[in-house]
Amino acid sequence: MNAPDHKALEKQRLEVNKLDKRLCRLAGQAIGDFGMIADGDRVMVCLSGGKDSYGMLDVLLKLRERAPIAFDIVAVNLDQGHPGFPKHVLPNYLKSLNVPFHIESQDTYSTVKRVIPEGKTMCSLCSRLRRGILYRVAGELGANKIALGHHREDILETFFLNLFFAGNLKSMPPKLASDDGRHVVIRPMAYVRERDLEAYAGVRGFPIIPCDLCGSQDNLQRKQIKSMLHDWDKRFPGRVENIFNSLGRVNASHLLDRSLFDFAAVAATGVPTAGGDTAFDQEDFASFATVPVTLLATAQKADQPQ
Repeated sequence: MNAPDHKALEKQRLEVNKLDKRLCRLAGQAIGDFGMIADGDRVMVCLSGGKDSYGMLDVLLKLRERAPIAFDIVAVNLDQGHPGFPKHVLPNYLKSLNVPFHIESQDTYSTVKRVIPEGKTMCSLCSRLRRGILYRVAGELGANKIALGHHREDILETFFLNLFFAGNLKSMPPKLASDDGRHVVIRPMAYVRERDLEAYAGVRGFPIIPCDLCGSQDNLQRKQIKSMLHDWDKRFPGRVENIFNSLGRVNASHLLDRSLFDFAAVAATGVPTAGGDTAFDQEDFASFATVPVTLLATAQKADQPQ
């Protein structure tokens, strides 16, 4: 092997190592920041066959080896009855990892295709059906945590979908109670960028199973939002990063939600207030430098009064 080839291979090895460390670091930070996993938890990792859930399982297995706490992992796949679904792929893969798993077979595909008119988006109904089944399976498996593979862009896309089409400020939280109140849903990859998961899937050679239901539709509003964010990321470096970081720095007194802040009780006290009204000031947005997501927790602490 000549020198240039050796250097190229060494560079590739270093990049792969950096990617692996970055994913584990960001996932570990998210888990720590939001208290996602505790000692004795049984975590049901929802595995769809896509790059995100494969990456999540891989990272959680690595973090479990290093964690100072003990928790169990069980992988679960919902076989929704898609025509041509390769039923052997996930069982074979999970057996190769020696990971406990359960395949739940429920023909939600036929239900969705029957109920949703041709050309209409199927995500909402498909999601509701899938969620109810996964809650039931979590109970049957004794899992108290349900891990989903949503990444940073998923969270941002959901934020803009709610902003543009539902008229509210809401996104995918990294941790929340399930609809039935019996489990806690966690998103360990909340800080991870999608492009890193794509690169990681290529490095690890995950046996990707494409979605031929919701993911195959071209008229999804989520795809439009994804395209918008991708365009912003190219044209305005740092903008997407700032938007994501802003989700962790909410100032309720400077919005309009009366359920979050008691505006009626606001009165002049004669005492200067940190973060008070700046209505007469010209905002200097240039002073708000892009803060890497890895510094999110530190930034939040620094914003709190000492």
